[in-house]
Amino acid sequence: MLAFNTLSFIYLRYFSIILIALSSFMVGFDLMDYAAELPSSANLVLIYIMYKYFYAIDMMLPISLVFAMIASLVELVRTNALVAYFALGYSKIRIMVPFLSVASGLIIVYIALHSTNFARANEFSENLRETSEFIRPTSNLFFMHEGNYIYFGKLNALSKRAEDIRIFTFKEGHLHEALSATEAVYGDGYWNIEKAHLIRPPESVDLNTSGIMIEDREKMKVLRDFKPKILDQVYEGKVNFTIGDGFEALTLLKNQNVDVAKITSGMYRMFITPWFAPLLMVIFFSYAPLSGRFLNLSFFSFGAILATLIVWGLLFMLGELSNNKTLSPEIGIILPIILIVGGMFWRLGNPLRRVRVKSRQN
Repeated sequence: MLAFNTLSFIYLRYFSIILIALSSFMVGFDLMDYAAELPSSANLVLIYIMYKYFYAIDMMLPISLVFAMIASLVELVRTNALVAYFALGYSKIRIMVPFLSVASGLIIVYIALHSTNFARANEFSENLRETSEFIRPTSNLFFMHEGNYIYFGKLNALSKRAEDIRIFTFKEGHLHEALSATEAVYGDGYWNIEKAHLIRPPESVDLNTSGIMIEDREKMKVLRDFKPKILDQVYEGKVNFTIGDGFEALTLLKNQNVDVAKITSGMYRMFITPWFAPLLMVIFFSYAPLSGRFLNLSFFSFGAILATLIVWGLLFMLGELSNNKTLSPEIGIILPIILIVGGMFWRLGNPLRRVRVKSRQN
């Protein structure tokens, strides 16, 4: 138990230092780029910096987990603590348990944070910089629902209000009805319209049929379960939605013949991508020398950091390609993680094979 606490403390200390340093570096560069565009209010600037820190943590936490492992290994090797643990009878798995336990716990917390507005921190900060408001209304939103075409001139997700609504209803491939309204408010699972203007074209071109039917109707309910956040985040093509919004969108759109690849990609990146960190931690631990006399620590740390940056960069690039629908989410996000898992098991299998060969020779 003492060894677990000691190793966990070392790891958490380096993790905290590295995460704060990387996040501050990222926020500092952002402030240098956009200092002239920030709001004049000091309170809004502080809130902007806070949201930028949240976004920086969102980006840097997984890679900080790996960097903290590298720094911890270097300290254990340099102080001969790693050799001492092995001399006391500790196995590699027992030494790795504190690092993996802490890293896994932090990743679970990290994923849980994406069920809150933490996932939208970058959006809030960009809105503050551009409009001095947290939520920027979405304009000219056009989408399809149950075979009908819907247009919102302006959507405010925070107030759950839409303006300039047009709904075109089709039956058997023909326009059945066109609805227009100046405003709609979301509540009780529906978009509620106080006054709507309906236009129905004639069903057939015949002298005996009446012409265009025009009707004004009050208190209509349309678009069941289409929450403002789903419209604002998913249909506008953003990927910084929360976990709850993502699940609701998938449930709602799975039977609507709507491409949900971008939503699936965003969900995979929340739940699966962060786990590359503990996988790399296991791989690097298998390469760690018992003592600085067996391997140059500077070379080891440089190689591990470079490999981490390359893997992280490739995962980020493939994730962006998946968001842009260039690659499927399964190929762009799940397959690389499977390859890293395969590399980890291959690396763990090599020492076992060497031990078996030596035992047979003896």
